[in-house]
Amino acid sequence: MKDIVVIGAGGHSKVVISALRASGHEPVAVLDDDPTRKGSSILGVPIRGPLKLVEEIGGAGVIMAIGNNRTRKQIALELDAAWVTVIHPTAYVDPTARVGPGTVVFAGAIIQPDTVVGAHAIINTGASVDHDCIIGDFTHLAPGVRLAGDVRVGEGTLMGIGSVAIPGVRIGSWVTIGAGAAVIANIESDTVASGLPARPHVRNRAKGESC
Repeated sequence: MKDIVVIGAGGHSKVVISALRASGHEPVAVLDDDPTRKGSSILGVPIRGPLKLVEEIGGAGVIMAIGNNRTRKQIALELDAAWVTVIHPTAYVDPTARVGPGTVVFAGAIIQPDTVVGAHAIINTGASVDHDCIIGDFTHLAPGVRLAGDVRVGEGTLMGIGSVAIPGVRIGSWVTIGAGAAVIANIESDTVASGLPARPHVRNRAKGESC
């Protein structure tokens, strides 16, 4: 068991705390820069104050509970922290797969052989990633995403809830794939794509993200 500090006090922190406890870790504090949150708690874990306090909590691992991919990247670049990887015990990660630091693999997710998942990614509830996929840093595969074999997903991309990708497609960096979309052809970086099949229809300039 290892003490863990959770970064972020939004709704996503609840499932991160749940995954930590299920995997045998004990979250000892939540940090958030919103001063109105200090002194309250999430699932019994106290919110102690701003992110800079992470440097004062020695000996603890750190995980982000922030759904926005760009925000996770910004924090990862700014904080010198002992990032941990969290894998829920009901998830399946093949022994040949590699999962980077700061990544969370949630309940019921599946990661198949020879897949590589980068740092600070989110493999959300019930998502499945088949063989030989490469998932970039700061990506988010929302609940119920299905990736067939040999799919590439670039840095910072959001695959919306229930979206799917056929074998061998390449999805660029900082792409948003809409909920329920079916990716059957390559998608260029910095675009938003949705529909059946998924078609790019706008450049992805928004800083906010949803799944």
